[in-house]
Amino acid sequence: MMKKIRGVWLTTAASNVLESKANIVEAMKLLADTGFNTVFPVVWNNGYTLYPSATLKKNFGVEILPAFTGRDILAEVIEAATPLGLEVIPWFEYGFAAAYKQDGGHIIAKKPEWEGKDKNQQRLIKNDIVWMNSLDPEVQNFLLNLFLEVAKNYQIAGVQGDDRLPAMPSEGGYDNKTKVLYKNKFGEDPPLDFKNPPWLQWRADILNEFLAKLYREIKKINPKLIVSISPSPYPFGFNEYLQDVPTWINRQIVDFIHPQLYTQGLDAYKRLVDDVVDRFQQKNLSKISSGILIRSGNYQITPDTLWEFIRHNRRSGIRGEILFFFEGLKANNQALANFLKSNNYANLVYLQYGNIGSDVQELQQKLKDKGYKVGKTDGNFGSLTKSAVEKFQRDNLLEPDGVFGPESYAKLIANKL
Repeated sequence: MMKKIRGVWLTTAASNVLESKANIVEAMKLLADTGFNTVFPVVWNNGYTLYPSATLKKNFGVEILPAFTGRDILAEVIEAATPLGLEVIPWFEYGFAAAYKQDGGHIIAKKPEWEGKDKNQQRLIKNDIVWMNSLDPEVQNFLLNLFLEVAKNYQIAGVQGDDRLPAMPSEGGYDNKTKVLYKNKFGEDPPLDFKNPPWLQWRADILNEFLAKLYREIKKINPKLIVSISPSPYPFGFNEYLQDVPTWINRQIVDFIHPQLYTQGLDAYKRLVDDVVDRFQQKNLSKISSGILIRSGNYQITPDTLWEFIRHNRRSGIRGEILFFFEGLKANNQALANFLKSNNYANLVYLQYGNIGSDVQELQQKLKDKGYKVGKTDGNFGSLTKSAVEKFQRDNLLEPDGVFGPESYAKLIANKL
């Protein structure tokens, strides 16, 4: 099956999927049956882990979200998902954020020196989220250890940060520790204009180094583990949260990017996708799967709209997506899940001239194995691969347009010539 991520996020908010092992088992069956291959369960939320954490206990005297005492949510998801062929990538939803409201929660209560500060020396709060100081080495080491203990202790496919890691509201960075660091380098205090471009980049560079270290340490544990991040769209994410996505890709310190293209209309979604495609070279598009909002509050995407989103992804060179979030598949008597299954979502493949990636290499190898001349199996969909696809299509009585789409894929996996 052509390599791409078809995933779903599992949340604690507005969802009961994690409330029991039975619910988890039922959810995994639904995802596998629908055509997904990856699940992203939240494991770090509102200052607590959803697995027994030695790191959390050492620092804060508690090892798991109190509501889940005596359970290991991550282990339960892995146990239910793995036999069904679903890969599990734990999602550290809160990243460098300490709490939603709650005056900073138990994290800031125990370690007030970890809280982020704005230019008025007030607690760093944005959209009711209370933030730790993402630039503080102690805070960074705490989060790094959360990631590493999961990578060491569980049979997972990778780990994931999102719009809160690596990230910090650009209003932050005015704590004393960071101000001293800046002054030692530049001989002056940081600019009070928190969107001053060099000041934005200086703080983003600190977060870039954190991600580089996280990437190195994860790969030391297992080189095959995926490091994925689901940031806010660039450049919004850079200006608002110091998320320097182009640098992450250029430095190769992330394996997959899942930009949160959260919009409710088809035209608006197309504009977001087109912007992503314009910003990233073709060789990097295989590393990108878009985050799609399917449910939020009173909003529920329709099957037809979701399908158009997905089709636009494929035609644009984006080969996969992650849906936010699971409950959207179950709504209205599983309308979305039933629709995706009936439309053979798992096999919605579009590869064409100019595409680059491991999925192209896989296609080349499969065609070569059947005797078609593709040239080098180098993952580059060039003229020889296009000619091989056209010949394969003629041999299978398909329109020889050179675009390897769902009909061609169905023929290929059916082993028909």
